[in-house]
Amino acid sequence: MTIPTSVDESVYIRHLVGAGCSQKVIAHARAVAEVVMEYIDDEAVDGTPAVCGALLHDIGRSVSHSLDHAMIGGDICRELGLPEEIARIVERHLGAGQTADEYLQLGLLPRDCMPVSLPEKIVAHADNLVKGSSVIHIEERMMKILDLPKKKRRRTYRLALEMELFRR
Repeated sequence: MTIPTSVDESVYIRHLVGAGCSQKVIAHARAVAEVVMEYIDDEAVDGTPAVCGALLHDIGRSVSHSLDHAMIGGDICRELGLPEEIARIVERHLGAGQTADEYLQLGLLPRDCMPVSLPEKIVAHADNLVKGSSVIHIEERMMKILDLPKKKRRRTYRLALEMELFRR
């Protein structure tokens, strides 16, 4: 599959490089964007924001490799003047999202980062299906998150079920 012609991948890769992301993060972002392509061949899904968000979803890793990288990434996107839709995709990509209360319990800013729009959900799910730059099955992801609270595991699985309705 190829990136839609409406997306100039090199622009987003330059943003990642400019922010200081490693080649490993860039390879992961490209792999997530490729998985996203499996979910956007439908008239109901505007692929451009989903692919752009997938390419930038880990831009916050230029600053942090903790859970806060998603919020940091959303803020970086805003500083770069990117559309709010892209910033929200970036900050809402972790697992199946994080509530403000969950972030607060982790000692982070209480920001609601639950994916709401279809592009947000697609990118979160696609990221769950990529480890490094390799595509994995949802079962493997579920095995990797056994240490998370049941509520978060359930949320991740429900997101997978919902997104599989859009897979081509």
